[in-house]
Amino acid sequence: MPRLGTVPTEPPTTEAPLSGTVALVTGASSGIGRATAGRLAALGADVAIVARRADRLRELAADLVDGSGDRAPRIVPIETDVTRRDEAEAAVQRTVDELGRLDILINNAGVMLLGPIVDAPVEEWDRMLEVNVRGLLSCAHAALPHLLAAADEGPRNVADLINVSSVAGRVPRLGSGVYNATKHAVGAFSESLRQEVTQRHVRVALIEPGAVATELAGHNRPEVLQGLRQRFADMERLADDDIADAIGYVVTRPRHVAINEVLIRPTEQQQ
Repeated sequence: MPRLGTVPTEPPTTEAPLSGTVALVTGASSGIGRATAGRLAALGADVAIVARRADRLRELAADLVDGSGDRAPRIVPIETDVTRRDEAEAAVQRTVDELGRLDILINNAGVMLLGPIVDAPVEEWDRMLEVNVRGLLSCAHAALPHLLAAADEGPRNVADLINVSSVAGRVPRLGSGVYNATKHAVGAFSESLRQEVTQRHVRVALIEPGAVATELAGHNRPEVLQGLRQRFADMERLADDDIADAIGYVVTRPRHVAINEVLIRPTEQQQ
């Protein structure tokens, strides 16, 4: 049985609705993950921040503590490659060991490598499958016993598992077939899991951002990156804080309210 920390005797306040809870955010070294860690800490949660880049995690941890005002959250940076199941499991266990419990998992780690299917470098496909699907599954599987335990005991008697997908999980596009496939897989997994655990008060949510101004696209081959720049040159893209704000909304709903799917596009994005 996962070990839970001391349950606060006072209910969470409006100003800190996640007080007494613990969140784990993957892909926390930049972009949406970094912004989400900050948002959850501001809402009162203690946060385990997980990514491969240890230097970025240390910097984020210092920033979150320094900017916290009167209440300094506990921040645990955990250098982890989620594609390695043993590391994903260890990150979840360390979170529980050091912070006492786990109430919220944000499965945000992901990679987007676009291009034609014909003559594609299949190692890019392997990388997306490993991170976007296998890494997400490993983190979810390791976290679920702790989330179920947190839903059974205070302070909120509800837990949240959020999978960050993409508009690509809804709308297939030319040149992003395998990325589309990984994100459709995330959507299918999320809905099946939701049906399995919702009556036990573990809420499963799918967040589907459109174009966001982050580092995500920067790992593409030069010719693909040039096409992306042209596609979004005249569009005001979303900021990572826009997605973090939506995630903060989802996890702070009352116990009887479950926001299961949120599609967020820039106003100017058509597809």
